Amino acid sequence: MAENNYKITAEPGKQEITMIQEFDASPELVFKAYTDPELLVQWLGPRDLTMEIEKFDPKQGGVYRYVHRDNSGKEYAFHGVIHEATQPKRIVQTFEFEDAPGHVSLETATFEELPDGRTRVTSRIVFQSVEDRDSMIESGMERGVKDSYERLSELLERMTVKH
Repeated sequence: MAENNYKITAEPGKQEITMIQEFDASPELVFKAYTDPELLVQWLGPRDLTMEIEKFDPKQGGVYRYVHRDNSGKEYAFHGVIHEATQPKRIVQTFEFEDAPGHVSLETATFEELPDGRTRVTSRIVFQSVEDRDSMIESGMERGVKDSYERLSELLERMTVKH
């Protein structure tokens, strides 16, 4: 398995975060992991939380809502609207943490095929304000991103072995 180092960029004074990660799988397989609810629950979020999807319709105009739970039962719910899901190229969706209502961000994830059969996923998240962006960073977002990308790499490796 190749090294899957992720990169998060948050320039001071800007309302956005850019995350880049490469995976040892085709864009089709990575896109499927992002849009198949049975796969999504296996990788999205920190390792120490479980995830339940209440709604998930990965198409233009579709909505989603999912809940992460910790060992004590505390819930962290998120929801949004999917504005575009162009297989296997791009997903555009809103994201809102229900404990911070009204603070909606817009995420665009692009899936780029690399020459060696790998995929580069670039996620650009635009927040309503610099303060919203900084609050997300301070919330421990990096731990969730790191765990999610590691778990996704592991899932893709298992899926690739099966094929």
